[in-house]
Amino acid sequence: MASAPPAYIAQPPLEGKARALGTLALSAATFMIVLDTSIANVSLPAIAGDLSVSPNQGTWVITSFAVANAIAVPLTGWLSQRFGQVRMFITSLILFVIASWLCGLAPNMTTLIIFRALQGFVAGPIIPLSQTLLLSSYPRILAGTAMAMWSMTTLVAPVMGPLLGGWITDNISWPWIFFINIPVGIATVFAVLALYRKRESQVHKVPIDSMGLALLVLWIGSLQIMLDIGKEHDWFQSPIVVTLGVVAAVGLAFFVIWEFTDKHPVVDLHLFLRRNFWAGTLATSIGYGLFFGNVVLLPLWLQQFMGYTATDAGFVMAPVGLLAIVLAPIVGKNIGKVDPRYFATFAFIVFALVLWMRSRFNTQADLFTIMVPTIVQGVAMAFFFIPLVGITLSGIPPQRLPAASGLSNFVRITAGAFGTSIFTTLWESRAAMHHAQLSEYINRGNGAANAAIAGFNSAGLSSEQALFQINRLIDQQAFMLAADDLFYVSAGLFLLMIPLVWITRPQSAAAAGGSEAAAGAH
Repeated sequence: MASAPPAYIAQPPLEGKARALGTLALSAATFMIVLDTSIANVSLPAIAGDLSVSPNQGTWVITSFAVANAIAVPLTGWLSQRFGQVRMFITSLILFVIASWLCGLAPNMTTLIIFRALQGFVAGPIIPLSQTLLLSSYPRILAGTAMAMWSMTTLVAPVMGPLLGGWITDNISWPWIFFINIPVGIATVFAVLALYRKRESQVHKVPIDSMGLALLVLWIGSLQIMLDIGKEHDWFQSPIVVTLGVVAAVGLAFFVIWEFTDKHPVVDLHLFLRRNFWAGTLATSIGYGLFFGNVVLLPLWLQQFMGYTATDAGFVMAPVGLLAIVLAPIVGKNIGKVDPRYFATFAFIVFALVLWMRSRFNTQADLFTIMVPTIVQGVAMAFFFIPLVGITLSGIPPQRLPAASGLSNFVRITAGAFGTSIFTTLWESRAAMHHAQLSEYINRGNGAANAAIAGFNSAGLSSEQALFQINRLIDQQAFMLAADDLFYVSAGLFLLMIPLVWITRPQSAAAAGGSEAAAGAH
């Protein structure tokens, strides 16, 4: 029989150099994990070639990490309650370093997929617990500053991942995208041990919810695999995809019922009964899904249809972090003085503006035209994560923060996976529609089409070769128009999400400084 949970004892905040070092160590851990979600993307061709598999099989290097990570993230609350926040964080870091080393040594694709799944699973608790430990290191009044420091790593890492991964693959070898985690991880372990080993949270021997865990693995695994193979198998025209979808839906339904009725749930779904939590999590997740879908779409369009190399596309995306890094500390310092809903609303408006600007792109767009919205997007990112994290976790008692942070991060990560799959699928379907419409103009009665064919013929191309070249131009236009469609719709969705933010009733920093009982009753 489980013992009663101990009374919560708040740790005093760190001060001076200890707080600065703690912030650096926890941010480095977060940076490392977020980096690993994207660093392998540009290295897939090299990995697939070296290990003698097809590029499609190579995508499992990403999927195996994502599936295992998605399963582990919502377990954070239960694991930290059972083993302690600091102990769980350090154990996860050590296991992550070992898993990264094994990934770099993998002799074949099967082994690499197994080690990547291990790496994703042990990484699960690191991001939510880094958030929790960081908040405990600062006074309540400086919680916004703490989140600003933490958010900067989550803003920069997704941009650095493809750049760093591409450079390492081109100039060293792909195993080093995993080996670079080793020195960073070891240094972080020692720093966290030195600062936090005497700040362990109370341990409560909660029994394991084996049925809840099994259902979690079942529905998340089915959903993530469905998303990964859906496009390749023509989505719901395939019995495999339909079966995975049914298993995911039924598994989710049983999971929700079980977790709401179990005495010691592995995932605390009761958090969704809090208005701030569900509305904040939904706004963050939809926004992140739209953001991530567009982040994937833009470099694909640039590389496949605008003649950009992977490195060039990476450099076009890189400036997104510039204004975010500059503005994030300012947002953090003022989050206690200004209603965070105003900041989040401003972020959604700027995101909408950025995506509207991108919806005006054409095939003649130069580098400056493409980079301007990317630079402006940094403003939106600075005002997006920090206020919404504050709103989502507002009023949650400290002892429930790991569970809340883990659950909200899980929903956000899943939304990012949805965004990637939905955007790439819609992009191709919209491009097919535009291609069909544009092709109707290529006929003997169209003067422009005849002039183009005559021009190609005069350059020495046969009629078939001329038509092939025209088809390539139509392809370029079709995919550009499809990208513009998605940018435009995304802009509208960001504006439609603004009312969702105003459903919440976030606590002010001053109110948060009250009693824990008041926080729990909010």
